[in-house]
Amino acid sequence: MNHFNTNIFMKNITLDITKAAQFLQAGAVEAFEPQVKAAQEALENGTCPGNDFLGWLHLPSSLSADFIKQLKDCAEVLRQNCEVVVVAGIGGSYLGARAVIEALGNSFAWLIGDKSNPTILFAGNNIGEDYLAELTEYLKDKRFGVINISKSGTTTETALTFRLLKKQCEAQRGKEEAKKVIVAITDAKKGAARTCADKEGYTSFVIPDNVGGRFSVLTPVGLLPIACAGFDIDKLVAGAQDMEKACGKDVPFAENPAAQYAAVRNGLYQAGKKIEIMVNYQPKLHFMSEWWKQLYGESEGKDGKGIFPASCDFTTDLHSMGQWIQEGERTIFETVISVEQPNKKMLFPEDEENLDGLNFLAGKRVDDVNKMAELGTRLAHVDGGVPNIRISVPELNEYYLGQLIYFFEIGCGISGNVLGVNPFNQPGVEAYKKNMFALLDKPGYEAESKAIKERLAAEK
Repeated sequence: MNHFNTNIFMKNITLDITKAAQFLQAGAVEAFEPQVKAAQEALENGTCPGNDFLGWLHLPSSLSADFIKQLKDCAEVLRQNCEVVVVAGIGGSYLGARAVIEALGNSFAWLIGDKSNPTILFAGNNIGEDYLAELTEYLKDKRFGVINISKSGTTTETALTFRLLKKQCEAQRGKEEAKKVIVAITDAKKGAARTCADKEGYTSFVIPDNVGGRFSVLTPVGLLPIACAGFDIDKLVAGAQDMEKACGKDVPFAENPAAQYAAVRNGLYQAGKKIEIMVNYQPKLHFMSEWWKQLYGESEGKDGKGIFPASCDFTTDLHSMGQWIQEGERTIFETVISVEQPNKKMLFPEDEENLDGLNFLAGKRVDDVNKMAELGTRLAHVDGGVPNIRISVPELNEYYLGQLIYFFEIGCGISGNVLGVNPFNQPGVEAYKKNMFALLDKPGYEAESKAIKERLAAEK
């Protein structure tokens, strides 16, 4: 087992590739060392494809205490003046924040109400009319604010939602008061969202030009909503800083968790494992998997290449996807995020009638049962031909989530370079937008509108 500790005074996330490497030829992971080192050096030297989007690489260590304080001060204004804060954004503009907030929050906070923290809602990530109608209905009697996250301000899903929320907030609170609870996170100088923020006088923060959306959790894009939810962004950043050191370019290959992760997953890919399933046994990590899927899917899926990122919530999905994983086509491998210690304690009760036959579990922690389900599943899947990577997280808190975020980011940058693609662009995302704008007769798309309508008519 390979363990990687970032600080001798504190337990840290660890990586075990043993049950994945055994599916490769002996020495296959080690054989990737030259490629992985070259990939990481290309990141450090700015010589890789997409080198104008490397601002995330040393972002944790570059964040100042003064900047963090500005974010916390803004968050406090929203916390004091809002029952609800709506985060308007799509893709990397919301997934990272949601991943952290849901991992750390009470699973039923939106039902029970938390008097000490505002409810954080996410919108602008779909074009569902029912969803938006229900959201605006819910907000009718709420003191709400908005964090609008968009570099351009013209992304359809987010711009449409922000227009609705801006008008509703102004109608309910008055235009002057609304200005105090609407925050823009956008480009420094250009774009519709920047123009709007300057015109209206909103508090605003900048999305750095050299940080792409899916790598932006540790910018105001993620940090401000997380702070609004009441979580400690100082600790989140500290975890990321420690992982930045643990994955530094001078750390030996055998001791660098991101290098090892990039090597083993590329080795598995070359061996025919085309799908990586991110697995958790902790429901709170569902959106961490969603963030990871965007990070790796958008970074590696291009030029006819790339591991397909999928995810499952276990044990729930063992009752739906378990059969396919156990005995389906052997083109998959699993990466399991295992949380060592839950934050709460619950013992399994004894029952006099014992109709369900579960008294043998009486007195055990529920998490003990979960851990045995995890171990039993891992053994079964490995026996069934599924390579398993295991990432162990001591507990769910800000510090370890900061570690996990940076680990996946640097692992993605290295892995994409080893794969031979530009990990920092997403040209394929634009294809649907061009068709949608043409079908909606957006000004400037007249030729495309004519062409696509003639095509559809010919297909009838």
